Amino acid sequence: MAADNDVTAAAAAKAEAAADRLRGLADELVDHRFKGLPMDADGLTVGELAAQRRNLFTGGFTTPVLALSAERLEHNLALMETYATRHGLLFAPHGKTSMAPQLFQRQIEHGAWGITLAVPHQVRVARAFGTQRVFLANELVDAPALRWISAELDGDPDFRFICYVDSVRGVELMDAALSEAGASRPVDVVVELGAGDGARTGVRTEAECIAIANAVAAADTLRLVGVAGYEGEVPNATPETVGAYMRRLTGLLVDLDKAGLFAGLDEIVASAGGSAWFDSVADAFAEIPELSAPVCKLLRSGAYVSHDDGHYKRLTPFSRVPEEGALHPAFRLWAQVVSRPTPEQAFTNAGKRDAAYDLDLPEAQVVRDGRTGEIREAAGVRVTGLSDQHGWLRTERGEDLEVGDWLGMGLSHPCTSFDKWQLIPLVEADGTVVDYVHTFF
Repeated sequence: MAADNDVTAAAAAKAEAAADRLRGLADELVDHRFKGLPMDADGLTVGELAAQRRNLFTGGFTTPVLALSAERLEHNLALMETYATRHGLLFAPHGKTSMAPQLFQRQIEHGAWGITLAVPHQVRVARAFGTQRVFLANELVDAPALRWISAELDGDPDFRFICYVDSVRGVELMDAALSEAGASRPVDVVVELGAGDGARTGVRTEAECIAIANAVAAADTLRLVGVAGYEGEVPNATPETVGAYMRRLTGLLVDLDKAGLFAGLDEIVASAGGSAWFDSVADAFAEIPELSAPVCKLLRSGAYVSHDDGHYKRLTPFSRVPEEGALHPAFRLWAQVVSRPTPEQAFTNAGKRDAAYDLDLPEAQVVRDGRTGEIREAAGVRVTGLSDQHGWLRTERGEDLEVGDWLGMGLSHPCTSFDKWQLIPLVEADGTVVDYVHTFF
């Protein structure tokens, strides 16, 4: 009993330290490490700078600078909370999209069960800032990381951790590392069903899934709690092919339960959900029959938090089912026109170091006139390429674009937008900067 009390007290102290660390982000000093922030703010803390409520355009910010819309962020958080509740889903958004503990906390305040992550470093970040439930959407076979996870579980009875298994060899490696660490709590695992030939990770056949599940059952250091997958990797995805894969996933869950492999659980986990096909996930999970324990239907979509002006704007459940609502692109990258060599060509000072470009080029949206400060639509302006630190623009003849103007651009694929900025201004519609979001990539 005394040992249990010691563990509980240590866990409480760790939780308080994590909360202090989250609050302490406001005490970070502003200096040369952070792109785009006012140069005359050096020596201020982030909290002091936020309290000044400077304007993004007139408050000393330098280009390029990435802005996150305060209103659109809140809209997206609320919309996904409503969606998950409406469809009877729990929600563990993929935090690797942002790696921003402040946003993790906002998501949890909006009803998230926990946070999904992909690699051990990301779990360390989440735990450092107090995240109590982590779903690792990856197989974990790194012995040092497993020793650390075991220590986290043993030291905090309220910490919940789930990760993938997709091979018998992986089960053997996990069991060996955890046994060597003297783990007292088993690590919860879910069998990952692959999305088909040519897809990414995951077991290719149901028969192999059964073999892996039996290997988990034979390992005292592991506990099988469910199944998981990623429908976004279905080759040549369509509603029909994604739906077929999801039926395989839920069918596997039923088969494993019939085989008694979830015996003794308080709940069984079914998890899927990227940001393109979570309507298919909701439909499939709604058809899961009654099993030997209640089912935790865990959605993992993460790109919603900022949404985008490219990939997910074109392909999202809300575009297919508009009565569910609509996510709003929340990022805008501001760059300055630094060269206008011909009537058809211009260059900004934002390039690959600043803008996501792995799927689509930035989209020219608005121009802020360098003389008057007026903002207008960027009609006739198109981004055609990115160099390391320049954006290539094509302009129609007669487009009134001058050196010194600011160009506001929409970005594609938030997963590669957050990672380029360590401190992102949170901006209200009138340009007032109300806070700064820290990222940890």
